[in-house]
Amino acid sequence: MKWETSIQEGWTSTNKDKPSKTAETTSKEPQQHQLYFSKEKRRGKVVTIVQPFHLSKADLSTLLKILKKKLGTGGTLKENRLEFQGDTPTQIQAQLMLLDYSFKH
Repeated sequence: MKWETSIQEGWTSTNKDKPSKTAETTSKEPQQHQLYFSKEKRRGKVVTIVQPFHLSKADLSTLLKILKKKLGTGGTLKENRLEFQGDTPTQIQAQLMLLDYSFKH
């Protein structure tokens, strides 16, 4: 019986101490962002990716909703990037520049 308690005292559960996926990022003003585009082909269709955003998840979700409505396209939020359906970097850049976001050259 002593053997069982000594083993149990030395063991810890590692699955309960997982880091939080909702790590809070420091928000920056739109002018402080240095965004860039990338494209991926998924299942034969092009996806335009804009990253990295330094906004809270709620602000990023609101920005995505505004852009999807103005562009008339679908999109999603993943980590600190926005993904849009189609090859539309010029339209996305134009809309983001109206909102004072800057891009890497």
